[in-house]
Amino acid sequence: MKRAVRSPGIWTPAVLLGLAYALAPVAGAQPAAQAASPPMSHSAMVAAGRQLYTENCSHCHGFNMVNPGTVSFDLRQFPHDDPKRFFRSVLNGKGGMPSWKGTLNRQQISEIWAYVLTGGASS
Repeated sequence: MKRAVRSPGIWTPAVLLGLAYALAPVAGAQPAAQAASPPMSHSAMVAAGRQLYTENCSHCHGFNMVNPGTVSFDLRQFPHDDPKRFFRSVLNGKGGMPSWKGTLNRQQISEIWAYVLTGGASS
């Protein structure tokens, strides 16, 4: 019976050590979770999202998400289990909706998403 000869591949100890070194945090640096501001409460996210929605989205999607009868999507019907689709649509645009990339950041889109999940509830 012949034994298979295995090549060491790219995952040699030297490569793994270099990869670990490159990915290790810099001495004295705070981890990202500690350096970032504390997370917002859910109610604060919804309030911020409502404000952002009013400023940026309501002219097409309607005040409190009550669709004004235009060709815009009724966000009260948006699938609550598909946040990736929401982010993709906001960032890249869809149909007649323009891209909001460069105007809204991911945090702001998360806040709008939190508001969308309320279905436009005013409180």
